[in-house]
Amino acid sequence: MSVRIAIAQINATVGDFSGNRARIVEFARRAREQNADLLLTPELALCGYPPEDLLLRDDFCSACETELKLLADELPDIAVLVGHPEQRDGRRYNAATLLSGGRRVATYHKQRLPSYEVFDEERYFDSGDAPCVLTIGGLRCGVNICADVWEAGAADLARRAGADILLVLNASPYHIGKRERRTQVLRQRISSTGLPVVYANLAGGQDELVFDGASFALDSRGILCCQLPQFEEALGIVDFVDGEPQPTTIATPPCQEAEIYQALVLGVRDYLGKNGFPGAIIGLSGGIDSALTLCVAVDALGADKVRAVMMPSPYTAQLSLSESREMVRLLGVRYDEIAIEPAMRTLADMLDAQFAGLPADTTEENLQARIRGMILMAISNKTGSLVLTTGNKSEMAVGYCTLYGDMAGGFAVIKDIFKTLVYRISRWRNTCSHAIPERIISRPPSAELKPDQTDQDSLPPYEVLDAIVEAYMERDLSPRQIIALGFAAADVRRVVHLLKISEYKRRQAPVGIRVTQRGFGKDWRYPITNRYRDPY
Repeated sequence: MSVRIAIAQINATVGDFSGNRARIVEFARRAREQNADLLLTPELALCGYPPEDLLLRDDFCSACETELKLLADELPDIAVLVGHPEQRDGRRYNAATLLSGGRRVATYHKQRLPSYEVFDEERYFDSGDAPCVLTIGGLRCGVNICADVWEAGAADLARRAGADILLVLNASPYHIGKRERRTQVLRQRISSTGLPVVYANLAGGQDELVFDGASFALDSRGILCCQLPQFEEALGIVDFVDGEPQPTTIATPPCQEAEIYQALVLGVRDYLGKNGFPGAIIGLSGGIDSALTLCVAVDALGADKVRAVMMPSPYTAQLSLSESREMVRLLGVRYDEIAIEPAMRTLADMLDAQFAGLPADTTEENLQARIRGMILMAISNKTGSLVLTTGNKSEMAVGYCTLYGDMAGGFAVIKDIFKTLVYRISRWRNTCSHAIPERIISRPPSAELKPDQTDQDSLPPYEVLDAIVEAYMERDLSPRQIIALGFAAADVRRVVHLLKISEYKRRQAPVGIRVTQRGFGKDWRYPITNRYRDPY
């Protein structure tokens, strides 16, 4: 017995029913041309994932039902298992329906509804409780949806219902280590059920989330038989002979720096593309953060759609100017220089009476950042292009950023990238083509808001800062546990304090791409008004 199963690793857009339907039809056509018996699509492929509160609107769910009927009519002669929301008897389900011959053959309802990290499915869906086994060419295929396979239960039900293999529809967002974690989890399911697995995942950006694809198939021993590439649409073909998947193409995984960079590129491309922005604007400073952001934007959109604006002040080093000019020459983007000293003088005169008798402090530094933010947003308003902010995770964690200044913009590209990782990724990017001048990478980081300023005037070394933030924020270690790891108590106290008092800033920051298991977004919910103090 031989059955050919195709994997549709597609880039769905939330709410784009007709576009998503057309994409599924096209993949079905291609799969049929390769004599596939079944096309497996990702989770909620028909409406996009996650639709969030759109699911609370009856009209949205009704539109999904209409599109499902249209899809059934448009499909070529091939069975398609499609993910979609379904309203039935006053309940709403995360569903997968087999379409064949213009009709609905069977429907499965997701049983495990995740409400952790970035997921909030219990808010929207009811749980299913029944297995679903489909017969395709004599092969009995059990159906699970994403979180169903992350714990025991749903896969076991499919096995007891007579399944020979397991088909899994997924909308599994990327974070560092996620690809390896998926195969580890599925091997656990295979160990308990003995069922080979075909796993179809979304590929594309949706707000802060990036879905990396990397769909795969594992045989009954847990051996990888097929692996699709990451961060791009792809059609995979897996042949089953006597119930086992046969070896086929296995995409070589990139190194970690390349993987993260690809996630950033896809996130930028889809955020701007799906929202209809004609291009991007970046405030270039001569520092490593804006340099990496510029590279990502160019690789995502093309140089012709990216504009770099340098806004020197009296404190801007000549090195910053020369290296910025060199970088835009290397990348071929539009470049403008707009000096902010006239605006600084004007604001100083306007505020002279208000500040009389008060010493200069960070207020004057922040004014510089806010002048730059105002200029960038004015250009954005005039051109329609989106300002990409350049702040990293280290800065966002401790509030080393200016509200309505360098935080002004529409999308935070490296919001979830620690400063130490910024350097690693930048050096990797230069192995692809020389884009970031070496002196930008090697110079001490500085905001250049006062003479001879460096970041370490205000912060611990980034190696220390990043490790403390990662331990407290991503691993939920207590300050005492972090100190026990060997970090100085004074550094831990300082970083944790800064992290807590900066929450009001982060709530006003633009959405940004998540690449760690816990970013400052959906999966970080810290009260602004809060008198709790960690014990030391």
